[in-house]
Amino acid sequence: MRVVSHPPLPPLKTPRPRAGYIKTFGLLLLILFIGALVAGFAALPLSPLALNDPAQREASTFKAQWQAGNIVVLIRHAERCDRSSNTCLGPADGITVPGREEAGRVGAALTTLGMSNSDVLTSPLTRTVQTAQAMFNAPGTEQVWLHECGSKMVGDISARKVAGRNLVLVTHSGCISDIEAQMGFPHASVAEYTSALAATLGADGQLKILGVINAQDWKKLIARQ
Repeated sequence: MRVVSHPPLPPLKTPRPRAGYIKTFGLLLLILFIGALVAGFAALPLSPLALNDPAQREASTFKAQWQAGNIVVLIRHAERCDRSSNTCLGPADGITVPGREEAGRVGAALTTLGMSNSDVLTSPLTRTVQTAQAMFNAPGTEQVWLHECGSKMVGDISARKVAGRNLVLVTHSGCISDIEAQMGFPHASVAEYTSALAATLGADGQLKILGVINAQDWKKLIARQ
């Protein structure tokens, strides 16, 4: 019997993916990655919570901690004369007449909560000094650090917060932004005139932000006192 031999078959070659497929797959991965980043960023709070509902847990915490003397409130000065067409209280670097009235309403709300266990400090600039005067019919204690602010804000607050006494700080929007950035809100909205950033200061010196109280929200906040 004659055996006929055949040449061996060539090995099978795995087809290479086309360049177009690779680019498409890479683009899909990039889109998914960007989408995940956007979703994660959107889930982060840009600004502290607005304490405009007295039923909120943080709002109730604020009221209870205020009575205990554990609150720090940073309040932006009232409307500036040099950035408004409203009548100026005078001098030109101070606040407007409507700003004084709004500051008075904020001060009245704080007085309703009780100011007997509270200390009031203010930046030495005219607009902050006038705001403190309008709020409480009395000058606050002027403090240069409430104008300079910066990275030492938390330490400066801790050094001046007396146990069992609330600390009311009349300051500037930039100073409030400094605190918010240090506390995890670097993209927070700029504080409105006479709005407040409320926080608690623990015995360990750690500041914890409760939320923002705009001028028109004080009445709601104290409604269930």
